[in-house]
Amino acid sequence: MSTQLQEVAQELDSPALRSAGHVIVDTLVAHGVERTYVIPGESYLDVLDGLHHSAVETIVCRHEGGAVYMAEADGKMHQRPGIAMVTRGPGAANAHVGLHTAWQDSTPMVLFVGLIPFAHRDREAFQEFDIKAWFSTGAKRVMVLDHPERASEIVAEAMFAAMSGRPGPVVVGLPEDVIREMVDPTLHPIIPVAPGGMTVTDWKELKFALEESEKPLFVVGGNDWTAEGVATLTTWLEEHKIAAAVEWRCEGNIPFSSPSYVGPIGYGRPKPTYDLLEETDLLVFVGTVPGDVITDGFVVRQDWSKKNFLVTIDPSLRGRSGPVSHQIVSKPDVFVRDLVMMDLDVKPEWQAFTERMRGEQEKFAALPSATPSAGPARMDTMMANLAIGLPKDAMITLGAGEHTNWAHRYFPTEEYASMISARNGSMGYSVPSAIAASLNFPGRRVVTIAGDGEFLMNGQELATAAQYGATPLVIVMDNQEYGTIRTHQERHYPERVSGTQLKNPDFALMAQAFGGFGVRVEKDADIPAALQAALKAIDEEGQFALIHLIVEQRVKAY
Repeated sequence: MSTQLQEVAQELDSPALRSAGHVIVDTLVAHGVERTYVIPGESYLDVLDGLHHSAVETIVCRHEGGAVYMAEADGKMHQRPGIAMVTRGPGAANAHVGLHTAWQDSTPMVLFVGLIPFAHRDREAFQEFDIKAWFSTGAKRVMVLDHPERASEIVAEAMFAAMSGRPGPVVVGLPEDVIREMVDPTLHPIIPVAPGGMTVTDWKELKFALEESEKPLFVVGGNDWTAEGVATLTTWLEEHKIAAAVEWRCEGNIPFSSPSYVGPIGYGRPKPTYDLLEETDLLVFVGTVPGDVITDGFVVRQDWSKKNFLVTIDPSLRGRSGPVSHQIVSKPDVFVRDLVMMDLDVKPEWQAFTERMRGEQEKFAALPSATPSAGPARMDTMMANLAIGLPKDAMITLGAGEHTNWAHRYFPTEEYASMISARNGSMGYSVPSAIAASLNFPGRRVVTIAGDGEFLMNGQELATAAQYGATPLVIVMDNQEYGTIRTHQERHYPERVSGTQLKNPDFALMAQAFGGFGVRVEKDADIPAALQAALKAIDEEGQFALIHLIVEQRVKAY
């Protein structure tokens, strides 16, 4: 009898036992995991077998980078970690890009990595690598399941570690022989995560600081929120006429249309928002800290005489720059729960400051004309035609590049998690994150804007979209270059373009080959009809749609 048949017979003879790989899946189900994003490998076949009849949907992707980006985006949209599974060696190497994104974006995620058999360890076996040496500097924890009876415990610990404190990625190694061992199927209880909260002293200190302030500003960011928490904070801010800005690529943490919303703070921000950090006499950061991007490279708001309150569950304040007047160790929702009990008299100065800055934001975000010009295609025209017809719950996902500036400026993010992006500047994130968003929220309009260089890094995941019925609208802005790097190049090495120019295929034909709708647009006049056709394909045909928008380079290559 073969080894596999012996194992099946053993399981039938011992119905009280289950393989460790199946127990891992059972534990994920118990933690509310709805789907996992995978690149299959022989190193974790028993886990794949456990997924076969489970409640967890298995999304088979085309590259480990795409799979882990999807899991990372999944973690941004939920109060639980996103789950990815890859194989050893090369598979683990390809997954590292998504791990770095989760680390810098503080996203809860668990990456399961199949490993060589325990008995082969340290013998330079096929695809062997040191998982702890590879990942320990870029993950909150790296664990290896060396004892099969601890399978459920290890998963529970991984889920807890990813969510507790400052959220982040956790890596779990699964030796292929260990996960086949038969174990007691009793599941480890879910480990509760401490949410922190305001102490009496915190509450009094913040209340006094607000009462003394004439120009208070809340800066809201991070992924560790709920829609209810965002809505409650927004109501409180509006009632008190207090201004709120949003961390770069976190738009939606305060609604775009809120009278308290005064704009994004990050790369490409308008000058009035830039000046806000120095003008305000009280900054309250909630869910984030004044890091590199917010402070323009640790330059703005560095005077320690300034008053900054930092609300974050991370006691180490990792990534912080500039003064700290008071730290409140709390997750955002719990802080908001305590904040709304603070009854403050609205100062005329608060209202005047907020209305002035809101006016600046409204001017900055005013849509350009939707009427096409007579020339080549323009992103202004595309965004104007797109934005006016979006439902309130529309979502936008973004990778990295100058093409994102149009979305930051014009896309109406009205709900929490309506902008899913990579704050570590990771390219290739747009398409995978849009697929994850569409799978999680099939009834919502999901749009992604990709640059031509960024798109081809994970554009093959459109095959995944077609396979599982994801229906994002993908807009590829094609200016035949790595635009952001070209900008830096022009600034530091004028008239010496090097290493940034591209020659691209027809992305519309590529979309059609993958089973979706694709249209190529070169003239501005063709944008409205192309957009209408793309949305019709999504709504009536159930396809993903791609618009290949050919735009001019800002200046010619020398």
